[in-house]
Amino acid sequence: MDLDRALNAEQRAAVLAPDGPALVIAAAGTGKTRTLTWRVAHLVDRGVPPRRILLLTFTNRAAREMLDRARVLVGESVGGIWGGTFHHLANRILRRHAQRIGYGNGYTILDQDDARKLVRGCTRDLGLADKHFPKPEILLSALGLARSRESSPVDVLEARLLGTDAEPADALRVLDAYAARKRALDAMDFDDLLAGALRLLREHPDVGDRYREQFLHVLVDEYQDTNAVQAALVDELAARHRNLFVVGDDFQSIYAWRGADFRQFLTFPKRYADTREFKLETNYRSVPGVLSLANACIAANPEQFQKTLRPVRGDGARPILAELRDGEQQARYVIEQIATLRGEGVPLREMAVLYRAHFHALELQMLLGRERLPFTITSGVRFYEQAHVKDVLALLRLVQNPGDELSFTRLLCLLPRVGERTALRIWKALGGRFAPLHPAAWTELIERLPAAAKGDGAAMAGVFPEAETKHLAREPGLIVERFLAGFYRAYALVAFDTGRERVEDLQGMSGYLAGFRSLADFLNEVALQTNLDDRQRAEDAGEGLTLSTVHQAKGLEWRAVFVLWLNDSLFPSGRALSEGGDEAEAEERRLFYVAVTRARDWLFLCCPRARIGRDGSYVPHTPSRFLRETPPALVRRARVGYGP
Repeated sequence: MDLDRALNAEQRAAVLAPDGPALVIAAAGTGKTRTLTWRVAHLVDRGVPPRRILLLTFTNRAAREMLDRARVLVGESVGGIWGGTFHHLANRILRRHAQRIGYGNGYTILDQDDARKLVRGCTRDLGLADKHFPKPEILLSALGLARSRESSPVDVLEARLLGTDAEPADALRVLDAYAARKRALDAMDFDDLLAGALRLLREHPDVGDRYREQFLHVLVDEYQDTNAVQAALVDELAARHRNLFVVGDDFQSIYAWRGADFRQFLTFPKRYADTREFKLETNYRSVPGVLSLANACIAANPEQFQKTLRPVRGDGARPILAELRDGEQQARYVIEQIATLRGEGVPLREMAVLYRAHFHALELQMLLGRERLPFTITSGVRFYEQAHVKDVLALLRLVQNPGDELSFTRLLCLLPRVGERTALRIWKALGGRFAPLHPAAWTELIERLPAAAKGDGAAMAGVFPEAETKHLAREPGLIVERFLAGFYRAYALVAFDTGRERVEDLQGMSGYLAGFRSLADFLNEVALQTNLDDRQRAEDAGEGLTLSTVHQAKGLEWRAVFVLWLNDSLFPSGRALSEGGDEAEAEERRLFYVAVTRARDWLFLCCPRARIGRDGSYVPHTPSRFLRETPPALVRRARVGYGP
């Protein structure tokens, strides 16, 4: 093992850290994984028995990759290391000692589908199963968030169910029944694994002492993403020998919404007073201009370990700040720059477009389809193929074509106690035609609905007052707005775990519709987007441009990166700021930092200055505060689509 040749001075200092607690503050692109891998290899090389080393990661793939690299360095002995995710570790411990907390050692682990089915059954048994009650995904997500914080689910449920008719007390009854049902089945879900392992270590000293003694060294990857339970589990396992080596970057902590608490990272030196700190600041990924911007954009956050990315690479292009007329101009600009880069030999697969929310890529997805440019979306589902978007499209398609049976069936199945068979029976009774903008059609429909569905049917009908029928027919965006306000928002909040984000998508879509001359034009474009054949999709996945939210892009990198809709209320997210205040703004700024540091060679920051209103006028947009904080000398400015 030639550390001098393989590692830089910062990495080498961390790898050779003496025993005791160590905090490795690894900025973006500085070789975090390499450092952790070499630390594992160094411990084995100096004689630490592999079975006494614990390596915790957030994916099994990450653990395998590190151990495979370490195996190249020091041989097959690394196979004895305990390596894997927190859940993998918890399950391994529980399989030996589960009877101590009332389970058999052969307990069943529920996957997500199993857990949903169990919650659905509990909801049904309590007489709460209707479309006004939260879906199992929402209840399980709220429970998981509360347990990750070691808190009661009551507060989380109250926040999640705000704006719906569901009672948090009823949701709590379902979760209590779910817990009892799991016990009766001798089953655990993923959250139970972590909670059960922590309980074992805390409440059964002989079990806890066994593992505290076994693990002479504990190493943790992406420590900034740990939640309260995971951090407590780490503290318990490292309590005896205190050889705790944690690696992460507080600048890239962007998962508070799922329970991660970056304060575990910030307070590490306070909890372990003899901590040695190591900073990795030498960046091997990006050109100097990208790093200068990254350093500047994160500086405004108040609570963080200050660090400065230093480039290894030589001169490159400064980031471009493109001020654009509107979203359509932004899409055309991205396409033009992609064409230029391809002309310089950069393949599409080495480019990515990043955004804060899925609806930000609406105009671009449309234009990519027209230009026949292949693209893949990291979520795996294109915008118009998502369930909530298809629900609203069903309404618009019925407006366009009252004889659309499939759209009628989808729309009606949103109502309580209405399934496909009932919807088809009503469709036939209506003569195979339904015109949603005509109040008389709703009157006849509501008469034929099951009693449980009449109230929601009336709510849908109220969206389309007779006095506005002709007006609405010319403004499909307003139809979407009314449908959201009168019915679909409340439906989405209990139907989807990400209900608020989906409502935001649809609000964005309603504004986007204003740019079309007619509803027919819009639906034609959607049809072109959703009818790619499987072969085209396979080609897109392998060779196409990447479209991704910033959250899903963390850990990835591309030669060229475009960041869309850098406007206040869009990026940073207005919804996140209204719900989370100053802490949310700090996390949004970290999200912007993550977006910037994905770029190796070229970075394009796109700021449309307006959007088209329903009356055809331009509604101004304020540039993102993150752009306003950026020193002008760090970017090249381009004004595109309007006069000087």
